[in-house]
Amino acid sequence: MRGSGWRQLTGWGGVEGQYLRRRHFTPAVLEQIAERIAACETTHLGELMLAIEAVSPTHEPDTHARALEVFGKLRVWDTPSNTGVLLYLALDRHSIEVIADRGVAAPPEAWQRVCIRLRENLRRGSYVEGVLIAVDDIEAICAKYCPPIEGTENVNELSDRPVLL
Repeated sequence: MRGSGWRQLTGWGGVEGQYLRRRHFTPAVLEQIAERIAACETTHLGELMLAIEAVSPTHEPDTHARALEVFGKLRVWDTPSNTGVLLYLALDRHSIEVIADRGVAAPPEAWQRVCIRLRENLRRGSYVEGVLIAVDDIEAICAKYCPPIEGTENVNELSDRPVLL
């Protein structure tokens, strides 16, 4: 076997993804991202979860379908106001997906802009800054489309800590 088929079967295709995750998403960086998410979520009802996958599973070759699967497995949908948002990075596939629950009625173009901007930063090697900017962009969208409800407490329903898959 040659080419990408061999890489998928042997797992060697994920070497780059593992390298990128170890190099750019250290415990200190993950904590920095978690702090940014926690600080931003106080201004709206949105709940952001970041999932970083170094090596995508072979059972799901479509990145969007995989992001939907992760959205479900991480229970991002399980918020009282249906305002969960998943930012999914598939490092080995160089893919980015944003999945938003039905309580965040932002237009698809808003999420596409987040992905485009993050992709540009990642291409330049600005992993940490790019992810932090993406968090800020998503939080601005959430502030616009799911603002806090007066008289209710803004409870943090999902973990702010990025999930490494």
